[in-house]
Amino acid sequence: MPDQTPGASHRAAPVHTHPDDVSTLTALSAVADPVRITLLRELADSPVWTRSCGSFDVPVGKAALSHHFAVLRGAGLVEQRDEGPRRVNRLRREEFEARFPGLLDLVLRDA
Repeated sequence: MPDQTPGASHRAAPVHTHPDDVSTLTALSAVADPVRITLLRELADSPVWTRSCGSFDVPVGKAALSHHFAVLRGAGLVEQRDEGPRRVNRLRREEFEARFPGLLDLVLRDA
């Protein structure tokens, strides 16, 4: 029987990868995409846990956006949690910086 708890989510909780478990190739691949760079930059400029997935200004549909967030989670760059119907995000700056010193700073720099 489905969970009838108020505020219960009908979707599975996101799976997170710790940056210590991420290969260099995975990290570089995650930050090589222009849409993901935009997501990271917008997250870096926002207070933690304030940005829902649908609040980003990127030129992709919902399914593609979900894919991009999955890649960022898999690379240890983003942590997500559900707050009611919204999935909110946090940039894992400190954790990622400890594993890949300087990489995120390069990505977040304006071109």
